Parts: sequence; C-alpha cells; structure tokens
Amino acid sequence: MRRPLTIIMILFILFSLGCVNESSRIEKANKDLGSKRNPIKMYFVPSLEAGKVVASGEAIARALEKETGYHFKVAVPTSYAAVIEALGNYQADIAWLPTFAYVLAKEKYDAQVKFMTVRNGLKMYRGQFIARANDNIKGIEDMQGKVIAYTDAASTSGYIYPSAMLKAKGIQPSQARFTGSHNAAILAVYSGTADVGCTYWSPPDSAGNPEDARAKLVDTHPDVLEKVIPVAFTDWIPNDTVTFRKNLPKDLEAKVLDVLYAFSKSDHGKKIMDELYQIDGLEPATDKDYDIVREAIKLMGLDPKTLLK
Repeated sequence: MRRPLTIIMILFILFSLGCVNESSRIEKANKDLGSKRNPIKMYFVPSLEAGKVVASGEAIARALEKETGYHFKVAVPTSYAAVIEALGNYQADIAWLPTFAYVLAKEKYDAQVKFMTVRNGLKMYRGQFIARANDNIKGIEDMQGKVIAYTDAASTSGYIYPSAMLKAKGIQPSQARFTGSHNAAILAVYSGTADVGCTYWSPPDSAGNPEDARAKLVDTHPDVLEKVIPVAFTDWIPNDTVTFRKNLPKDLEAKVLDVLYAFSKSDHGKKIMDELYQIDGLEPATDKDYDIVREAIKLMGLDPKTLLK
C-alpha cells in the first residue's frame, strides 16, 4: 500500500518543481524586459542572406526603440528550428516566423501569432519548383531521379508543401539537400549543383516585375531570372508571421504591437520590410488563420515534429 502513495508523491513533487522552474524562467525573462540589461530579443529566420536580414532587422529595431523607449536586440540563428526553440526557452521574445515554423512553435510552445505579412495586397503565397531554363525539366513528372535543393525543414514553401507534392505523385529524387535559405537553393540550381530548387513565389508587381525569391538575387546575378525559371507551383499558403512568445508582460506587448503596426503602415517601414522579406504590410492575425495549413499537413499524412527532425 505504501508504494503507490510514494509514486504519487514523487510525481507530485516533480510536477511542483516543474511549475516552480517555469515560473522562475518567466520571472527572469520578464524582469526589466526592454531595458539595456534585458532588451527585447527579436529573432529572424535565415531564409535569405543573413547579413541582409540582420541589417533590415536592426533597422526595424531602431524604429521600435525610438517609438517605444524599449531596447531591442536582433539575432538571426542558423536554422528555423533554432528560432522556434528560442521562443520556447525564453531566449527570443518576438520572431518573424514562416508559416509552418509558426504552426510548430504554437504546437510546441504556445507561441502567439500577432501579425500576418502582406505582399502585393495578398495574404497568401505559393511555393515554386525552379529549374534551369535550358534543362528538360518542365514539370513535376520530370523530377524523378533529380537532385533537389530545399531551403529548411521548417519552410512551408521551401520544403513542406513541395516535398508533399512529390510524395503524393510518387516522385523520388536521387538526392535531397537542405541549403539553409531560399537564396542558397536558387544558387544551387543556378550553378548546376542541383537540378531543382524549392522556394517561395508571389505574383509579379503591378509593373510585371517578378516578386518571387529569385528577385532577391538580381543585383548579384543579373541573369538569374532568365537562367532559372519556375516549372511548377504548390497550393496557396497563408503568409508568414510576426509571432510573440507566451507570457510576455501585457503592457509591453500592447505597446510594441501598436508601434509595429504603425511602422508597417509608414513609407519608411514599408521600405525596410520590403528589403527584409519583400513585405509591404502587416495585418492582425489569429491562430485560426493557420488551420488551413494544419489541415493540409494532416491530409498529406505528415507529422510536423518528424518533418522538423
């Protein structure tokens, strides 16, 4: 009769210790948050060249500092997963997360989506399969036995949706590699080290200029739009997010949200966000906006946690 009681007591103690530890972490993370000693930590994913992401992120941070009076610190970890984990362990307070990365962060750590990005007036985008224009890859069926360059395991357009499409059609690549960013996936195709790349696609702007991932490389590779072309597209996907960690001080959260939204409406803000991830606006979002992604993942028979690994 003593053993069950002992086990119950042990479990109760472990649970209590876990609660105390979590409370301690929250208190430590929130103590003087926004001060020089404990700045608000804003993380960005390395979907593009890290140096450019950092520069744009710091420009956003400076604008927020000016209007809120809080101090900010910007970081670009080496993977999407690292950003998700940073939200979960209170190392990041705000993260600019791609769609699937947000869905996973919500599932694992109850992260809170606050804004959805807008591009060309749209809140949706697609993934694209790209190939060299002079190759004989004209569609999904031509990708059998080819080398495919994905971006990151938590990228919706750069891995989740396109890999699911290939799986559904029984297409088996000879090799699949993760390049770490959309730019790197494009360059792998451009240089011939991969036959196919998977990146994001958005419609051209009003002047007909491409707005997909290739546009970010035109300055350094002027012929990229002619040399590398889209050959297939995924279904539509809700746009990426600005996500806050759970348990942020409510007054701080409200102030940052107001200032960030106003920033997204300003000419200066639009310029910086365009340089960051080709964003031209932010709109309030809720977790329900991303149920369509969960349904798609479910229909694909995929496990989000397994995909991230």
